[in-house]
Amino acid sequence: MAATVARRGSTRTAPGSRWRGRSGALAATGALLALAACGSPATTSPAPTVTAQADVVADKQAVPAPEVPATWPLTGVEGTPDPRPAIAVKVENTAVARPQSGLDQADVVWETIVEFEVSRFVAVFHSQAPEEVGPIRSVRPMDPLIVAPLGGMLAFSGGQAGILDLVAASGVQEISHDAGAPGLERVRTRKAPHNVYGSLSTWWGIAEPGRTAPPEQFGFARSADRAAAATAGSPAGTLSFRLSGQSQPVWTWDAGSGTWLRSEGSEPATAASGNRLSAVNVVAVTAPHPNTPFGAQGGAPVPTYELVGSGDAVIASGGKTVAARWQKDAQDQPMRLLLPDGSEADLAPGNTWVELIPAGSGSLTVS
Repeated sequence: MAATVARRGSTRTAPGSRWRGRSGALAATGALLALAACGSPATTSPAPTVTAQADVVADKQAVPAPEVPATWPLTGVEGTPDPRPAIAVKVENTAVARPQSGLDQADVVWETIVEFEVSRFVAVFHSQAPEEVGPIRSVRPMDPLIVAPLGGMLAFSGGQAGILDLVAASGVQEISHDAGAPGLERVRTRKAPHNVYGSLSTWWGIAEPGRTAPPEQFGFARSADRAAAATAGSPAGTLSFRLSGQSQPVWTWDAGSGTWLRSEGSEPATAASGNRLSAVNVVAVTAPHPNTPFGAQGGAPVPTYELVGSGDAVIASGGKTVAARWQKDAQDQPMRLLLPDGSEADLAPGNTWVELIPAGSGSLTVS
């Protein structure tokens, strides 16, 4: 054992006891650490997980709708439509009436067969305004069926009382030479009754309040290559119509101008301006062509067309033709053109001529 001798005022350690004391101290310290370890086990807490939230600002604005250019309602051609109403004009089409004025600037022309198998036009103007139109002739029973959906104006030279009642019932504004309407006069360069001409600018100036731009009558593709005939049709070069014994118009495709060129039989058809009559679209509509109770000179019956209903149609655009169906639900509803699957048969942007083929007697030959 180590012996420690205590003396007053001093302490001495026996020889050899210094190292033993240091070892003991270390041992004691180890024991204390061991005891601490057994009594309170050490725990290490994992570092907390911190998730940083991205500062995202939500875009609450709606996705902008694509801008669709405005188009003229009767042609589908891009432009800002004038709010003026459409004006339909009854134009003669006999040999002595040609060349007519203004037909080359019409948006739509409907060709109809009246008494004595004679052809007459309903020329509709909206996007263009020729200085004069004519020669203008009297109204017929089929005209209200054609012009009522336009909600505009109808110019004619006169008409029978019963037929005038049909026009009045159609809701259009009447412009009649016989009734003294302004903007109609007889010119000296032609003989009566082939000499009544009219001024579109004058008629637009007397439009009744509420007469505005017409609704779209036919559906139009955004471009010619998207038209129904272009995408689903068959190539064609000539459209030969037999509307009656007196009217056999022919349309020939002209790739240079991208239009169908009109001929009266074998004679090229031109306007008084010298321009060839042409159409971007030619639409053949076959419909019943019954006689009415109205009579013409010598008691000849005045025919009409049954245009409320549906029937066969052929659409020609871009040097191609496609079979279609026409459908008109009411007098004041536009005629719709439908493909066999029921979808809209869109025309190419541009002017349109509608050939009304009398069912059972008229025909169209495509070649």
